[in-house]
Amino acid sequence: MKHFCDEWIHEWCHTNGWTDLFIERHTNYWAFPPGAVMPEPIPSSTLRLIKVEKGLSKEERIWSIAAVMVSISAFLLSFMMKNPMPATLAFAFVAVTVGQMEIEDF
Repeated sequence: MKHFCDEWIHEWCHTNGWTDLFIERHTNYWAFPPGAVMPEPIPSSTLRLIKVEKGLSKEERIWSIAAVMVSISAFLLSFMMKNPMPATLAFAFVAVTVGQMEIEDF
């Protein structure tokens, strides 16, 4: 799951003079600092600051909304069917979604 929008990182690089942004993985961003000849990873403190400032990415919002909708519909279905299985499956889906929303290497 992408935790950062590429536009957020491009905007930060443009504002702070970093050039030639390269995205290695979802959370590995490299760029040339001002006056440097080798790319460096964007500092994790900067990524944290961007995340706090901007909030959830588009992909995170979609997964969050899906988790809420699945939970509500599963619990209604469980109540109507008098069976706990839909609620159990919804719990598993939400648990995996919340696990994916955790940012790995900060």
